[in-house]
Amino acid sequence: MSKKIYDVSQKILSKNDIKANELRKKYKDLDLYVINMMSSPGSGKTTLLENFAINDYFKFAVIEGDLETNRDADRLIKRGINAYQITTGDACHLEASMIESAYDTLYSNGKLDDVDFLFIENVGNLVCPASYDLGSNINIVLLSTPEGDDKILKYPTMFMIADIILITKSDIMEYFDFSIENIKSHINKVNPKSKLFIINSKDKNTIKELANYLIWCKDNKITSNHNY
Repeated sequence: MSKKIYDVSQKILSKNDIKANELRKKYKDLDLYVINMMSSPGSGKTTLLENFAINDYFKFAVIEGDLETNRDADRLIKRGINAYQITTGDACHLEASMIESAYDTLYSNGKLDDVDFLFIENVGNLVCPASYDLGSNINIVLLSTPEGDDKILKYPTMFMIADIILITKSDIMEYFDFSIENIKSHINKVNPKSKLFIINSKDKNTIKELANYLIWCKDNKITSNHNY
């Protein structure tokens, strides 16, 4: 990386970090626990949020990030969730300034009243989102069974900032030669302090276990110490 490119990158990230810290204060003032969800496209982020809503584990709102369309936000709104869609065009990640605008809109419209959690569903990508602090309390990274059990070592930066790692679509694990033992070994190499959950959207107990853990994190004011 040339010095010029490096300097520009540093300025962009510094500006983002300043905005992320401002967001942290807004979240704290509203006693809002914010979770940044990251993964490849199609890993099951929206489905997981739908399951939280169906089972009414807690009250939450969502900021959605996609390159185009409002489909994910529309899915959640149909479930009674207050959701705001950010379309990034060709940007492969969300930035703190985008979150601020969405947050302010939700707040001014009363969509954050009586809400305990705010989920940020980041743009589907295992690279770029890992570099941008959004002021969240914790980070969740999802890895779906069809993606293969080698992704943690292939994309270590993403999993290094994960406070929680979710293996999704576990009901089809046997068809993809997916090894949980490999996953555990790779997590131990990259980020041994992260919490691992095996999720199956058809198994209510796996969703409930995760929901209870998120409630525990909020109650105990758990905050990520990972650097972006």
